[in-house]
Amino acid sequence: MTDDTDALARARASAIFRDPGRMSVVVIGTIGLALIVVQTFNIQVGGLFPLLANRYYYVVVGLFLAVSFLIFPLVGRDTPARWPDFAAALLALGAGGYLCWVGETILTAGWEIVPPPVPAAVSGLLILLSLEAVRRVGGFMLLVICAVFAAYPLFAGLMPGFLWGPSFTATETAAALVMGAEGVIGIPLRVVADTLVGFIIFGSALNMMGGGQFFMDFANALMGRTRGGPAKVAILSSGFFGSLSGSVISNVLTTGRLTIPAMQRSGYPARYAAAVEACASTGGTLMPPVMGAVAFIMASFLDTSYTTIMVAAIVPSALYYLTLFFQVDLFAARQGLETTITEDQPTVLQALRGGWHHLTALISLVVLLFTVSPGRAAYYATALILLLALLRHRRLPTVAGACRMLEDIAVNIAYLIGTLCGIGLVVGALSITGVGGAFSRELIQYGGGSPFLLLVLGAVTSFILGMGMTVSACYIFLATLLAPALVDLGFSPIGSHLFVLHWGMLSYITPPVALASIAAAQISGARGMEAGFTSMRLGVVLFVLPFLFVYQPALILDGPLAEVVLSVGTAVVGLAVLSCALEGYLYGIGRIGVVARLATGAAALMIVVPHREIELTGLVLLALLVTILLGRRRFVQRSSVDLSTD
Repeated sequence: MTDDTDALARARASAIFRDPGRMSVVVIGTIGLALIVVQTFNIQVGGLFPLLANRYYYVVVGLFLAVSFLIFPLVGRDTPARWPDFAAALLALGAGGYLCWVGETILTAGWEIVPPPVPAAVSGLLILLSLEAVRRVGGFMLLVICAVFAAYPLFAGLMPGFLWGPSFTATETAAALVMGAEGVIGIPLRVVADTLVGFIIFGSALNMMGGGQFFMDFANALMGRTRGGPAKVAILSSGFFGSLSGSVISNVLTTGRLTIPAMQRSGYPARYAAAVEACASTGGTLMPPVMGAVAFIMASFLDTSYTTIMVAAIVPSALYYLTLFFQVDLFAARQGLETTITEDQPTVLQALRGGWHHLTALISLVVLLFTVSPGRAAYYATALILLLALLRHRRLPTVAGACRMLEDIAVNIAYLIGTLCGIGLVVGALSITGVGGAFSRELIQYGGGSPFLLLVLGAVTSFILGMGMTVSACYIFLATLLAPALVDLGFSPIGSHLFVLHWGMLSYITPPVALASIAAAQISGARGMEAGFTSMRLGVVLFVLPFLFVYQPALILDGPLAEVVLSVGTAVVGLAVLSCALEGYLYGIGRIGVVARLATGAAALMIVVPHREIELTGLVLLALLVTILLGRRRFVQRSSVDLSTD
C-alpha cells in the first residue's frame, strides 16, 4: 500500500469519527454483529446468551432499524443524520429492547392475542417505525403497499368475496403483527438474522480485500481477447460480483463504472453498453452460490436446504448468461467490432497470481455450503479470506479498513431489516385474516383450471408488483399469494417459486421502471428509456426461461440424467438461435434479413417448447432455413464470380 493510499484510508477513518451518525452506525452495527455471532454459534456468555429466539429477533430489529434511520436521514440521502433521525433511532432501540425484555412472557402469556396496554402501545410504535423505515429504504410506493396491508385487518370484515376476513381491533392487530410469529419477526426476518448476515459479512470482506477488482481482472483475462471482449467481461464480472452482493443497483454502480466506458471505447453504442451492464447485474441476483437474500428466504418458505435452491438455480442462471454472451458476440460480429487489447491486460495466470486467495475463499464457501449449515459456512469462509489476505499482504488490517467494513456490513443489514419489517406487516396481515389462502384459490378459479393461463396471470402480477417493490419484498409477497396456487395445479414447488422470482426481477430491465437500465444509462450517457428498451431485448430470455423450467423441471435438475441432458441441450440450441434472430446475424451465414429473422425466431421458439415433436419440427425448420440461406449465398457468390469474369 502506497503512502497516498494510507493517507486516503486515514482520511476516511477520521471522516467516520467526525460524523456522529456514521460513528453511531459503526458502534451499533458492531454490537449487533457480536450478538449475531454469539447466537449463531450458540456461545454461552454469563448465562445471558444465547437469547431466547424471539428476544434475539427483537434485539436485531431494534438495533438495525436504528441504523436504517441514521443511514437514510429524514432530509436528503447524502446529508448527515440530524436530531429527528437520532430520535427515531432511540425509539427503535427502546421498542426492540422492551420487547426483548418481555419476550418470554409474550410466549407464555399469549400477548399476541390479548395484549396488556403497554406491550400493545410498544407494538403500535414499532409498526410506525417499521413503516417509516420502509419509506426511507424502499420508497413511497412500498410504504403505501405495506401501510394498506398493515391496516387491512381493521376493515377485513367489510370486504367482499375472497377479500373478506375477520376484522380485528387496532390493539389486536398491533399485537398480532408485532408479537405474533407471522408478522415483523416472521420467516423473512428470521432468515436474515439466522443465516444471511454471515453472507453479507463475507461479501463485504471479499470486496474490501480487493475481490471486486480481482473478479474484474479475472473476467478480463478470460474474455478480454475474444470478439466483443469488453461486453463479455462486463457480463462475467457483473455475474461474479452480483452473485456475492445480491444487489442489482449497487452492482451496476460498482462494476458499471469500469465496464461501461470499456464497452463504449470498443465501439458499443451508449444505450447498448448500458443495457449489457443492466442485464448482467440483474442476473447476478439469480446466480449461485449466494443469490442474495431471496434464495435463503425461498429455502425457508419451502422448508428445504439452501443448497437445494442453489442447485436448482444453476441451469436457469447459466442459460441466462449464456444467452447474453451469444447476443453481445453476435452484435459484435454484425457491427464488425474488433477486440481492443491493451498492453496492461492481464493473462489468466497473472490474474490468478494476484488474487488466488479470493478465488480460494469463494470455492471454499461453495464446498462449506454442502458440509455445514449455510449460516456458519459464511463465517468460516470470511475467516479464511481474512487469513489468506493477511498471509498475502503480510500486514494487519488498518483501523480505517475495519471501520469502513463494519459500516458497510451494518448498512447492508439495515437495508434488509428496514425492508423486511415492512413486508412482515404484509405477510402477517394476510396470515391473520386468511386472505392469502383465499387469494390463491381465487386465482385458480379465475384461471379456469388452466395452468398456462394461471402462469400468464402470475407473470403479469409478478411484473407489476416488481415495479414498486424490492426483489425480496416482491418475492415474499408473491410466495404468499401466488406460488401456492401454482403448486396446487401440480407445478414443482421450487419451479413455482423461481417463476415468481424471475418475473419480479424483470422490472429492473423493463420500462417504465427499469431501475438498473436507468442507473447504467447515467454512466454511459444514454437516455434512460432507450437503455431500458435495449435491456428488455437483451434480457428477453428472462421472459421465456420461467415458463421453460416450470413446464420442464429437468431444467432445474429435477429428473433423470438423460432427460436433464436433453432438455438443457435443446434449451441451449434454442436460445442461441433466438439470439441470432434478435441480433440479425446467424452463425455460419452472416447477416440475415427480416424474413429470415422471423423464420429463425419461429424455429427458436419451437425448439425451446418442452414437447419433443415440436422441438424436432423446430430443428427441421432451422436446418431447412440454413440450407436455403447457404444455397442463396453460394448462388450470389457464383453470380459475382461470373460477372467479374465477363
